[in-house]
Amino acid sequence: MATLYDVPAEDLNEAVAERLAEEDDVQEPDWFKFAKTGVGRELPPEQEDFWQLRAASLLRKVAVDGPTGVGALRTAYGDSKQGSNRYVVRPEQTTDASGKIIRVALQQLEEAGYVQTAEGEGRRITPEGQSLLDDTAGEVLEDLDRPELERYA
Repeated sequence: MATLYDVPAEDLNEAVAERLAEEDDVQEPDWFKFAKTGVGRELPPEQEDFWQLRAASLLRKVAVDGPTGVGALRTAYGDSKQGSNRYVVRPEQTTDASGKIIRVALQQLEEAGYVQTAEGEGRRITPEGQSLLDDTAGEVLEDLDRPELERYA
């Protein structure tokens, strides 16, 4: 039986995002088309399935690092920005990601039953969420026939 550690994270996130989109548990809010993903960004994301991909990535991150809170996830998904676009006169600074996007996605995952709140610790994965990740990892592992990913098989 394959686990989430046996497959590449990018392939697992894409497969979990497809399953979340099929189940309609995680939906993009109306306000999201106007929101940036962090202070270091200039525009909102252009991917059509960004919300499902971010939710799948958050689910995997909570499973690997859990229990974890929104603040730690903001730092993990943060970015770096430079002082100016024209003259780079100061060193890069790190910025946090948008807390609202992470919080709302985690709340949707919690309503779907994949994540639960651990009092004072943040959020941790539920057995349903773990089985979703492991089942999807098994499907992804069967589909891996690329030679550069042979070490995962």
